[in-house]
Amino acid sequence: MPRIATIGFFDGVHCGHRFLFAQLNELACERGLKPLIFTFDCHPREILTGVAPAMLTTSMERQQLLMLHAEVRVLSFADVQHLTAEQFMRYLQEQEDVEVLLMGYDHHFGSDQLKSFSEYENIARNIGLCVERANECLVDGLPVSSTRIRKLLSRGNIQEVNRLLGYEYSLSGIVEHGNGIGNQIGFPTANIHIDVAKHLPVSGVYTANTQIDGIIYSVLVNIGHNPTVGNKQLSVEAHIVGYRGDLYGHQLSIHFKDFVRPEQKFASLTDLQQQIEKDMHMLL
Repeated sequence: MPRIATIGFFDGVHCGHRFLFAQLNELACERGLKPLIFTFDCHPREILTGVAPAMLTTSMERQQLLMLHAEVRVLSFADVQHLTAEQFMRYLQEQEDVEVLLMGYDHHFGSDQLKSFSEYENIARNIGLCVERANECLVDGLPVSSTRIRKLLSRGNIQEVNRLLGYEYSLSGIVEHGNGIGNQIGFPTANIHIDVAKHLPVSGVYTANTQIDGIIYSVLVNIGHNPTVGNKQLSVEAHIVGYRGDLYGHQLSIHFKDFVRPEQKFASLTDLQQQIEKDMHMLL
């Protein structure tokens, strides 16, 4: 069946991306085409410059979110980076049966680095492909972008992050052994090993939730170096309210709700315990 496609890395699959996918599906329905999303196996900057930004979504998370909107094809960026815009369009046309290409309002592709949308239109017209430009998604008068969301994460503005994503930002990883300080002060924590490519919110204390065995629990999360006990490594520790099971070696996902306070150093473990008791009221 002939296809209509769009292409991008789509880190975070935020509300701007979903606005694009809604247009993709609407056009597919109008024209009797099958919608298709092309994404890449790695961030283009990783190949082009050797340095990729911290990711809002892991590869698995991104693909799972994308599949909610259309069929997904993952391309090797290293394999296509040398193609010109025309060569890439011909590839879509000949190998994937793409008749219409819906481009994001600010998207560019091709090693020849075309500057204007009209240049893409002219090439497409010459090879019998239709190129359409998607409408821009604005929130508070500004474009929604992965870069904008990363900046908000770096400021701890979780509520705004969640608003632009359209879902709660999450971190997932295997629970591993920590220093045991939480148990000593009556607030046992799950120390979560996070993928190094994932963007961590700024160090501090957050409210969150998690689901274990079908039950949703409130969570108090600390991201940082725990200066009170002198940790050198950055850690993500989650106190799961009301849970008493053993999670070591298990995968745990936490979904952020709000920022509580910056990380701080306390004079004693007793002072730390008293502050955590105050923090717990934010979960009520």
